[in-house]
Amino acid sequence: MDDAPAIDVRDFRKQYDQTAAADGISFSLPQGTVGALIGPNGAGKTTTIRALCGIIRPTSGSLQVAGFDVQQEPLQVKKRVAYVPDDPPLFETLTVWEHLHFIASAYAVPDFEQAALQLLEELQLSHKRETLASELSRGMRQKVAIACAYLHDPQVLFFDEPLTGLDPAAIRLLKQTMTEKAAQGATVLVSSHLLALVEDICKYLIVLQSGKCLFSGSVQQARHAHPAAQSLEDVFFQITETAIETAGDEPARVP
Repeated sequence: MDDAPAIDVRDFRKQYDQTAAADGISFSLPQGTVGALIGPNGAGKTTTIRALCGIIRPTSGSLQVAGFDVQQEPLQVKKRVAYVPDDPPLFETLTVWEHLHFIASAYAVPDFEQAALQLLEELQLSHKRETLASELSRGMRQKVAIACAYLHDPQVLFFDEPLTGLDPAAIRLLKQTMTEKAAQGATVLVSSHLLALVEDICKYLIVLQSGKCLFSGSVQQARHAHPAAQSLEDVFFQITETAIETAGDEPARVP
């Protein structure tokens, strides 16, 4: 496996008028792992993920995904990534199968049918194959977006609050597929403010608050730095509370 990180963010800044949505964020994520991008609402999680996907342009900084610069080689990046937002914008007049057909065409996936059928079965969507997106429940729409994301076998997967609207069985299934993708060599970055729901699958932790990166490193490093914490949720609160107490100091970052 190449030693280069799958995701590499250096001094990422995104300014909206007088508001800094991202204020010098830096972190990296190795290949073949699941990372958690966590923080409260307004921390900069969605802004960071959208910039990494090439949806929004950074004000400054360097962002690389799968070895390509997001700004200089956006098409190369988009060929290799998949993005599942918290509220997937499906085509309301297309069926579930037509969504998969469209994605296969967009990414030039050859002989996609077998892979698509397998995804429908794995995500328990087979019975919804000919259902219009407008007729799907919130959780089913999320599953369709996940199936579309997996279809072209991306190197890097971005999930922004992916557990929203999913029932416990679907959450368990999604976490299982994320772990499988990482085991196959893909890199998964999950944005969430519900750390307890992704604690069992994440190997790396990136903590954001107010547009700044307070911590980035392995879960093992995070636990070692906070030995009194009983869970990753405790680690998160200790990191963010320490940052508030020492406001103005440099963010903690593990190489």
